[in-house]
Amino acid sequence: MKKLIFTAAIAIFGLSNAQTFGLKAGANVSSVSADESKAKFGFYAGAFVNVPIAEIFSLQPEVLYNAKGAKYEDAGDAKMNLDYISVPVMFQYNATPQFYLEAGPEFSFLISAKDKWDGESDDIKDFVKSFDLGIGLGAGYNFTSNFGANIRYVAGVTDLTKLDIENSDAIRNGVFQFGLTYKFGK
Repeated sequence: MKKLIFTAAIAIFGLSNAQTFGLKAGANVSSVSADESKAKFGFYAGAFVNVPIAEIFSLQPEVLYNAKGAKYEDAGDAKMNLDYISVPVMFQYNATPQFYLEAGPEFSFLISAKDKWDGESDDIKDFVKSFDLGIGLGAGYNFTSNFGANIRYVAGVTDLTKLDIENSDAIRNGVFQFGLTYKFGK
């Protein structure tokens, strides 16, 4: 299933009628739904293609490196770093030629999971699920035909942990993204 989703995203990138390709990068403010966690800063970077569907609607699949995770409350510099390759597929409503609203799923594939504290680092990939599904909502503004800015919140849907602990709540990702885009072409 994961390979099918990833292959579909790459196929969309190759569409010959795509009018706009671009790059995007920015900051993540991420956390997890566990009680003892608080937000941490990270970053994201990647590429996208914007495919017009109708005059005011478009589809924008992306492939991003996405640094998520959380800090631990009352634990000094302790944090959990979760690195993903994310494939968001955003449906965009172009309210004006410059301003758009977007929503859609984000499929994330874990590439690294580490707990860090007091200069030490432990690999926790065996305890974190390799796939994360999220739902994204966002908005963007194109200052010129090439440069723009965007904001997005992605709420995790799947439980991150592989541990089966009775009477425990699911632990989910949540991330605010603030970034810039550069478009090639139209």
